[in-house]
Amino acid sequence: MKFSAVPGLSAVKSLLIESVRNEHAAHAQLFAGAEGALNLPLALAYATYLHCQQKGDDACGTCAACSKSLKYIHPDTHFVFPVNNIKNDKDEERFKAEILKSWRAFLTEQPFGNLSDWIGYYGGEDKQAFISRDESREIIKTLSLKPFESPVKVMIIWQPELMHPSAANGILKILEEPAPHTYFILVTNAADQLLPTIISRTQIISVPLLHDSEVQSYLTDQSVEQKKASHLTQLAEGNLNLALKLIDNEEDDHAQRFAEWMRACFKKNFAGLVTLSDEYHNLDKLGQRNMMQYSMNMIREVLMQKSGATAIQRLQCEERKFIQDFSKVMDVRKIEQAYRLLNDASYHLERNGSAKMIFMDLSLQLARVINP
Repeated sequence: MKFSAVPGLSAVKSLLIESVRNEHAAHAQLFAGAEGALNLPLALAYATYLHCQQKGDDACGTCAACSKSLKYIHPDTHFVFPVNNIKNDKDEERFKAEILKSWRAFLTEQPFGNLSDWIGYYGGEDKQAFISRDESREIIKTLSLKPFESPVKVMIIWQPELMHPSAANGILKILEEPAPHTYFILVTNAADQLLPTIISRTQIISVPLLHDSEVQSYLTDQSVEQKKASHLTQLAEGNLNLALKLIDNEEDDHAQRFAEWMRACFKKNFAGLVTLSDEYHNLDKLGQRNMMQYSMNMIREVLMQKSGATAIQRLQCEERKFIQDFSKVMDVRKIEQAYRLLNDASYHLERNGSAKMIFMDLSLQLARVINP
């Protein structure tokens, strides 16, 4: 992957490129970003740039090194990523070869994918993925060898927060004193879960979520109709991976469903809430997550309406009228409580709680908040 294939993030890209040009690139860097940030694609582009034989403002994309990097088969770029031995394969070497082949295919087919996408891709659903304690020995062994082709070696560790404690402690010395011309790139969505000793040995590169304009521009470049791209951008909140998933799964009735839900809560129409909870339960997981995210977005829009910040609202015509009316029965305390309840419900959904029970319990609590 080249930097040009990663949307947005121009400031971070420039920082990385200049560090290489000025020979000030840190030997151990932590690409840290929230869920949905493009820190893995950025790390891949950085590795491509480091190996490129004709680098300029970006990797050339045509030299022998780039040809291999763009297929994720460069012999001097090494990957460590979470996995579980789903086959319980006694032939360890064969399993490693198969999972590496799957990893390369995953990066090619889903370049903006997350951990859940990866687990689903290699067939490890319902099993905890992790980086085993043996990986630290493999890392040390791999980096003890001289580079095959490139002047540098690159080790990309994805989701280091999932490393077994023994593996995490095992790489501390090599992080602090790596072999010459070796670059570690740790890519995390949960830097707060890393050992302080790992964080202290790395230069932190903060990778922000994309701006709405960058997400929308990317979607329209993918031939998504302008109005739909705008709506998906609103739902994704900077998470390009989510926006791309919603292209084929997005339903057009979120505004209507949310309005019906809030009216039923206000009227304490419990029969209606039961029906809505059944409908919610029948949505697929992405649809459930999408609806919950949309609802949190709308509650924020209510807050903006109440505070008079209508200039920065992101509402379509059919949504604006409802938010204007709904804001009349809400105050700041109610808005705060409603948002907290929605956020808690989203947390439980992500941990595979019963969608029907979560939605019904949430509805009853919202009813008490909206109309005490």
